[in-house]
Amino acid sequence: MSKSAKDALGTSDHGSSKRGASKHAEHASTPAVAALLAADIPHTLHTYDHDPDSDLSYGLEAAQAIGIDPAQVFKTLCVYADGALAMGVVPVDQMLDLKAVAHALSAKKAQMAPPADAERVTGYVVGGISPIGGRKRLPLVLDESAQMFAEIYVSGGRRGFDIGIAPTDLVAVTGGSVAPIAKPN
Repeated sequence: MSKSAKDALGTSDHGSSKRGASKHAEHASTPAVAALLAADIPHTLHTYDHDPDSDLSYGLEAAQAIGIDPAQVFKTLCVYADGALAMGVVPVDQMLDLKAVAHALSAKKAQMAPPADAERVTGYVVGGISPIGGRKRLPLVLDESAQMFAEIYVSGGRRGFDIGIAPTDLVAVTGGSVAPIAKPN
């Protein structure tokens, strides 16, 4: 199918007709999407209505709303590793192992960054922090479990918006690394 035909149908090389995926012509709706488009990285867009009254965490709400196993949906957490901000990206049904992320970043110690620091540095709000396209590029470590999937889902830069992306592409676009940094809840 030609690009003009795809555009007329409301799809793109980056879009998908998967459940929950955007069926409208893609545009750079967030800095994360803009970064993926600029790097020509294949991805899918998944929107859902965020429920501020939900008892679920942001990530578990996303997994349920787009119909994906929580092990395949990843949350982005900001940490201070030896005083420098970095990101750990782990499945939404697990926790970040601070000792493991410190080790992966060659740091002696890591601690969770206050939400206000994460929002200030990334330009995204908590519950919508994307590992892609933030104000400042931070060192990033993706949990090794992501390698079990052809596509994982991360925040697209706002609540109610996830991006499907190959784990190798996520590492490439962020300059990140992969390590065992998750632990069970």
